[in-house]
Amino acid sequence: MTLFQRAHDIVSAKTNKALDAAEKPDEMLDLSYEQMLDQITQVRRGLVAIAASRKQIELQEQQLQHSVDHLQDQAKEALAQGREDLAREALSRKAAAQAQIDAMEPQHEQLSQEEEKLGHTLDALQKRVNTFRTQKEVLKAQYTAAQAETSVGESAAGISQTFGDSGAELQRTQDKIAQMQARAGAVDELLASGVLEDVGGDTDDIQKELDEAGTAAGVDKELAALKAEIGPGSDGSPPREITGS
Repeated sequence: MTLFQRAHDIVSAKTNKALDAAEKPDEMLDLSYEQMLDQITQVRRGLVAIAASRKQIELQEQQLQHSVDHLQDQAKEALAQGREDLAREALSRKAAAQAQIDAMEPQHEQLSQEEEKLGHTLDALQKRVNTFRTQKEVLKAQYTAAQAETSVGESAAGISQTFGDSGAELQRTQDKIAQMQARAGAVDELLASGVLEDVGGDTDDIQKELDEAGTAAGVDKELAALKAEIGPGSDGSPPREITGS
C-alpha cells in the first residue's frame, strides 16, 4: 500500500466516522424519501415527454393519412374525367405521403414501448414509495422510542456508576481506618512489652530519681534477704573467737 493510498484511507475513515456521528436515522429516512419523490418526478417528466412525442407522431400520421385518403379520391375523380395525367400525379403524391406514414410507424412503435415501460416503472416506484413512507414512519417512531430508552438507560447507568463510586470510596475509607487502628494497637503492644522505646518525650529528673530509688530499694531488699540466710556475721566483719569461761 502506497503512502498516498494509506493517507486517503485514513481520511476516508475519519470522514465516514464523522458522518456516522453527524447522521440521524430519522433525518436520513426523510432524506431518502425526498430522493425517491424526486425520482418519481423525473420519471413522470420523462413519461410526459415520451407521450408528447408519441402524440405528435400520431397527429402527423393522421394528417398524412387524411392526405392519402384525399389524394385517392382525387385520383379517382381525375380518372373519371379522363385526366389520367392528373390521376397519376395524385397517386404519386399519395405514395409519398404513405411512405412518410410507413417511416413514422417504427418511431411510433418505439415511443409506445418506451411509454409503456416507463409507465410500469412509475407504477412500481410509486408502490415502493408508498411502502417506504409507511415503513419510514414506523422506523422513525421506533427510533424515537429507542432514543428515549437509551437516554433513560444511560442516565440510570450514570446514577448507578455514581453510587458504585461512592460505595467504593466508603469501603476504601473503612479499610484505611481499620489499618490505622490495627497499626496503633500494634505499636501500643510493642511499647508495653518493651520491644520499642517511647522516644516521643524525654524522661525528667524526678522520674529518673524515682527510678534510681526503686532500683536501690530492690538491691537493699535482696541484700537483707542474703544476710538473713547466712546468719550473724554476715555484715562483712570477721567472725569473733569463742573462749571458754
